[in-house]
Amino acid sequence: MNKLKIGVIGAGSISDMHLQAYAKNHNAELYAICDVNRERAAAAAEKYRMQHVYTNYADLLANPDVEAVSICTWNNSHAEISIAALRAGKHVLVEKPLCRTVEEANAIEVAVRETGKTLQVGFVRRYDANAQLVKHFINQGELGDVYYAKASCIRRLGNPGGWFADPERSGGGPLIDLGVHIIDLCWYMMGRPKPVSVSGNTYHKLGNRSNVNNLSFYKAADYDPATNGVEDLANALIRFENGASLLIDVSFTVHAKQDEIAVKLYGDKGGVEIEPELAMVTEKYDTILNMAPQTDSKSIDITQAFCNEINHFISCVQKGTAPISPVEDGVSMMKMLCGIYESAAKGREVLL
Repeated sequence: MNKLKIGVIGAGSISDMHLQAYAKNHNAELYAICDVNRERAAAAAEKYRMQHVYTNYADLLANPDVEAVSICTWNNSHAEISIAALRAGKHVLVEKPLCRTVEEANAIEVAVRETGKTLQVGFVRRYDANAQLVKHFINQGELGDVYYAKASCIRRLGNPGGWFADPERSGGGPLIDLGVHIIDLCWYMMGRPKPVSVSGNTYHKLGNRSNVNNLSFYKAADYDPATNGVEDLANALIRFENGASLLIDVSFTVHAKQDEIAVKLYGDKGGVEIEPELAMVTEKYDTILNMAPQTDSKSIDITQAFCNEINHFISCVQKGTAPISPVEDGVSMMKMLCGIYESAAKGREVLL
């Protein structure tokens, strides 16, 4: 089988996770890269021995040898580039979130349907080995009916600034950047039930806290302390058609003692904690048991998860099979995220 020629659009920080993973896949050939910053694109091309460097994604898509692309750009360009890539006959792996609005998501879904090309949404947490282990247990009925989940992703000082803090480019703050991961992981584990309503809140209380000294944090390449139009914190309750519910909260900045990530699901036969450390709870012979599955990592191995995601994408393209994170799931996710923002703006629960 010939190697799949890959183009990567966007050479920012997240792209290196894609590039590393493609480089390890024997069925992929890193062939072209594009970034508005030619110097950055050229550096990546040299590192990964790619033949073609572009500053305009349309030129990359016009290259007939490119068969599939990873889209690692700002959120506001995901829809435009995804649709253009599909129309150009390319298969697409697009970073999360799929886009910024439900309307954009619907347009991408139409393009997927009309072109017949593969589009995989970069919900990387689905591809972690622990997540797949838990999913297998759930599918085998070990937790029974999973009726409730709750998840937190709290940063005490973690607003990256730059495009992350610009709602025009990002579509929002910690909800669309971090919340998308934990909402999707829970929703996927719950069997992707149809969301029917959301009640959400967003808070703009602390700003980006660029004045804080003595504690470092990640900064986007275009970090500018004067740029910050996104929420500090968001929380939400999502209700599903089957009666299940999901409670989440996420922050870029909040007066917390430390950063925190927690993902927990509860069923009528057992429960599971995926983060911060994999653990399961069940009952045997009228006794509650706490179980610790023996795995290589107690939390997500992010590098391996990206490798698994890329390997799955290559396999789906070459075999013509559907990805486990298809465009339809990206559309449902945008309905939930946008519903939370709408609920927060209106101060009431909204139906989806």
